[in-house]
Amino acid sequence: MNGTERSAIRPGLEVDIVLKQDQRSGKLTRGVVKDILTNSPKHPHGIKVRLTDGQVGRVKNIIVQ
Repeated sequence: MNGTERSAIRPGLEVDIVLKQDQRSGKLTRGVVKDILTNSPKHPHGIKVRLTDGQVGRVKNIIVQ
């Protein structure tokens, strides 16, 4: 699943995000969502979240167990 819709993302989900400094390379960082930072229902580049380790980025993939 992609991460462009806020309704699909909730705290506790495992996701792949792209950090701001990795936007050019597209390097993904995996973690667990702590907070959802984007207020709009959709965002074309992915919903911005904060992970439990404090890193902030846009969701590219939602990991389905």
